[in-house]
Amino acid sequence: MLSAEVKTLISSGGLDEKLAYIYACSTADVAGYRERFIKAIESFEGLYGADRHISIFSAPGRTEIGGNHTDHQRGRVLAASVNLDVIAIVSQNPDTKVRIKSEGHRGDEIDAKNQDVNPSEVNTSRALIRGICARYQQLGYTVGGFDAYTTSNVLTGSGLSSSAAFEVLVGTIVNELFCGGKESALSIAQIGQYAENVYFGKPCGLMDQAASSVGGFVQIDFQDKDHPEAQKVDFDFTKCGYALCIIDTKGSHSDLTPDYAAVPAEMKEVAAFFGKEVLREVDEEEFYANIAALRQKMGDRCVLRAMHFFAENARVLEEAAALKANDFDAFKKLVIESGYSSYMYLQNVFSASHPQQQGVSIVLALAQRLLEKRGGAYRVHGGGFAGTVQTFVPVDYLPEFVKAMEAVTGEGSCHNLRIRPVGGTRVL
Repeated sequence: MLSAEVKTLISSGGLDEKLAYIYACSTADVAGYRERFIKAIESFEGLYGADRHISIFSAPGRTEIGGNHTDHQRGRVLAASVNLDVIAIVSQNPDTKVRIKSEGHRGDEIDAKNQDVNPSEVNTSRALIRGICARYQQLGYTVGGFDAYTTSNVLTGSGLSSSAAFEVLVGTIVNELFCGGKESALSIAQIGQYAENVYFGKPCGLMDQAASSVGGFVQIDFQDKDHPEAQKVDFDFTKCGYALCIIDTKGSHSDLTPDYAAVPAEMKEVAAFFGKEVLREVDEEEFYANIAALRQKMGDRCVLRAMHFFAENARVLEEAAALKANDFDAFKKLVIESGYSSYMYLQNVFSASHPQQQGVSIVLALAQRLLEKRGGAYRVHGGGFAGTVQTFVPVDYLPEFVKAMEAVTGEGSCHNLRIRPVGGTRVL
């Protein structure tokens, strides 16, 4: 459809039911989404012209539900897509140039025929775009040119992974325009990971891309590093009576690289004791039988972090089973257990090098005080040390909870999110 026709369709409510489904809201609440899409189309028209046939794409941010620091040990993770996303207005062009302009950023342009890794593009969005196009062509597809305008409301620095959402967005566009939609959601995630590893220069795992691409609650098993397994967990979050609230603790991630790096390094040190690469390959009973020797060789923190891995890896299965059984009370109990394990054993709630900066600890303590008697749940969210806390708050208590929390953390620090049932998708 021409862009003018799409604007008319959206403004008349022609996409309301689809938008309500994608964003897990009622049709009465889609006005803001209508306005956002129309504004994006107008921005596209200003860049590329008003007489273009367009498509609309969306890819969501994600939240980690369970499996804190298990993925790098080829463990299990439970994650979910959220209602914050990156959207793109897209039109094919007659050449091989891929042009993407993201709101608030300079435009990127690559030639889809040029698959070479460019060192000058490391750590840039251009590298991600080139890597995704290159990977599709390595898989045997012919990728042509397209023009796109994107805009995102995925919170940066929140642990919701805006970068993975962008990768999934571009991967979904290429899959739909040039591959007949043949690649699966998990394959699109792996293509994004490849681009980030090889072209962008970051050795990331697959959890973020998989959660964004598959959508809904997703259980991911990384035991086979080349062929990870991802399956949707059937649970309607809108009916559980709780809100997902991500709280920004306003902590800085600067100077925390050594803390993040130490977590996988120490877990792998324990695995190496048994002649293995990662903890997933280590027999849990053999680990516990050798704790005395491990403590003597490498100290206590490595051992505690390995204890966290074994328990957390098993807990993911229990959390998924609780959701499948529609037992949200059991699920919340497991979320709290995950949080305590991260706090006590994984020890990623604050940096031992910066003991005066414990924003995550403060927010967790406040969340416990506010939610414990009301049946809520709380845990550190994502990598930890700084950043965000995840809470499940009774819907009728949410306004009071946000007011009390933001009195300490600042206005706008509590983000009420929904679990959206759709991953990377072609909206129109």
